Amino acid sequence: MGKSKTKNQKKCRASANHVANETYGSVPHSFVFHRGQIGKNAGQLVLDVRRVMEPYTAESLKIRKKNVLKDFVAIAGPLGVTHFMIFSKTTSTLNMRLARLPKGPTLHFRVLKYSLIKDVVSSLKKHRMHEQQFTHHPLLVLNNFGSDGMHIKLMATMFQHMFPSINVHKVNLNNIKRCVLLNYNPVSQEIEFRHYSLKVVPVGMSRGVKKLMQEKFPNMSKFEDISELLMNGANLSESEAEQDAEHNITELPQAYSGRGNMASQQSAVRLTEIGPRMTLQLMKIQEGMGEGNVLYHNFISKSEEEIQEILNRKEAQLKEKEDRRKKQEQNVAQKKEKQEENKRKSMEGIKRKQHEAEEDSEVEDPGMQEGAVADVESDDEVEYYRQAVGEEPDEDMFPSAKKRKGSEKTHGPAKKRKLSPGKPPRKDRDARSPKRNGPGGQQHRDHTGKGWKKSRDREKPFGKKARPGAKTFGAKKAGEGDKKFGGKKKFEGNKTFSGKNNKDRTFKSKGQKAKPGFKKKGAEQGFKRRKGKG
Repeated sequence: MGKSKTKNQKKCRASANHVANETYGSVPHSFVFHRGQIGKNAGQLVLDVRRVMEPYTAESLKIRKKNVLKDFVAIAGPLGVTHFMIFSKTTSTLNMRLARLPKGPTLHFRVLKYSLIKDVVSSLKKHRMHEQQFTHHPLLVLNNFGSDGMHIKLMATMFQHMFPSINVHKVNLNNIKRCVLLNYNPVSQEIEFRHYSLKVVPVGMSRGVKKLMQEKFPNMSKFEDISELLMNGANLSESEAEQDAEHNITELPQAYSGRGNMASQQSAVRLTEIGPRMTLQLMKIQEGMGEGNVLYHNFISKSEEEIQEILNRKEAQLKEKEDRRKKQEQNVAQKKEKQEENKRKSMEGIKRKQHEAEEDSEVEDPGMQEGAVADVESDDEVEYYRQAVGEEPDEDMFPSAKKRKGSEKTHGPAKKRKLSPGKPPRKDRDARSPKRNGPGGQQHRDHTGKGWKKSRDREKPFGKKARPGAKTFGAKKAGEGDKKFGGKKKFEGNKTFSGKNNKDRTFKSKGQKAKPGFKKKGAEQGFKRRKGKG
C-alpha cells in the first residue's frame, strides 16, 4: 500500500481544486456539432473547428440522429456551456449557426469557402504545430469590426465572448501559443477566419549568432575561424535567415520561452498558419435559439408597417396558444374534480349500505325458516357507484372490481343442517318404522330444529294435511322388507362361488333368508372355493 497523504498535502490539493473549479467555471465553453447529413469533408471541418476551440470545448462529443437541439440545450446548463457552433448543409451551401445560450441571439452564417488543417499544413514548407500549443486557449484578434452598424457590433461581441478574456497586466506570455484572426471586409461583407501558430525569436543579431542560439549547432568543418560564422553566416539557407521588419518586432515585457527572448529586449513575433480557413458571410440575426423574431437580414428588407404586422400576427398566435392552454387546464381540473366527487359519493353509499347490513344482521327475523339464507347485498363498488351517481364509472376508478368479478364462483344451494346435538340415539330412530311404531308411537321432526317430539295417540302431525296416497316422511316402499331409514344394509341369503373349474366362477344366490347377516359354519357356508391340484 502507498503512503497516506499528510494533512498539508490534502489541504493543498483541496485549495488547488477550488481554484481550478473557479477558473474553469468563469471561462466560456462551447459545443461544436452538426445537424443532418453534411458529408465527409464538412465532418472533418467540424473536428478542425473543435481543435481551434480547445481546451474549453467538448472534443469527443457524440451526435446521434435522434438527438434534437433541445437535448443539447438541456445538457449545456449543468456543463457550463455558453456557445453553440452548429454546422448544416443543404444541396448548394454549407451553413454555420453561432448561438449564445440560453436565450440567444443566434447568428446565421454561410460558409463560402473553407480549407481543412491537412490542406493548409501540406502547403507549407515548414510548419510548427504540436500538442503543447492546444493546452491553452488561443488569442483572439478582431480587425475592421469598428464600422457602424448594429449587426457588426453584435458580431464582434459574439466572437469576443466565445474565448476567455485576457488581462494584459497579469497574463503569462508563455501561455500564448496560438492566435485566431477574424478580419471583416466592409466592401464584400465577408469575414476571413484564420488560425495561426505563434513563435517569438530575438532580433538584432546576425544569422550565425541566431544559429548558435538554437538547439541544432551548425556544421563548422569548412570554417577556418569562428568569426566567419558570426560575421558572414555562411552555408545558411535563406529560409533559416528569415528577414524581419518593423511590423513584427516588439519589446518583450517579460521573458518568453526560447533562447535569447529576454525581458526588455527586441524580439520578432512570427505567425505560421496551421488551419483551418473559412470565409463567412452573415445571413441574418435571430432572437432566441433560432425561434424568435428576425432582428437583421442581409438580403430581405421590410418596412415598418410590414414588421408591425408580423409582430401583431405573432402576438395573436401566442395569445391563442395561451388561451387554448388555459382552457385545457380548466377542463382537466373539472374532470378531476368530478371524478373525486363521484368517488366520494360512491364511498358514502358503500359505508351506508355496510352500516345498514350490520344493523339488519343484529336483528333476527322471527319468520325466517330454518335453512333459508338472508339476503345480503353485494359489496360491489361498481354497483354502489351506479346507484349513487346514476352513470357508469370509469374503467380505472375501481380496478379491483374486474379481478373480483373473475374470481367469483356461483354458490350451490345451502347444505341441509345437521341434527342438533340433542338428536335421539339409534334405537329411537329405529322406532320410527310404521311396523314397530303404532299410532301412539309416531314421531315427527320439529321445524324449529329442537330435535324430535313424540305425538300422542291419534295425533296428527302439524303442517299441511297429507293427501290420500301421498308419501309421508319416513314411509317405506312396498317390498322393502326389513330395510330401515338410515340403517345399514344386510347381506340377504347365502351366496357362494361354485363350479367345476376354478376359472369358471359364477355368483349364485340361494334365495332369501330371514337371517340377519352372515353365518359362518366352517368351510360349508359363506364363500366356498374348490381346491385345485397342487
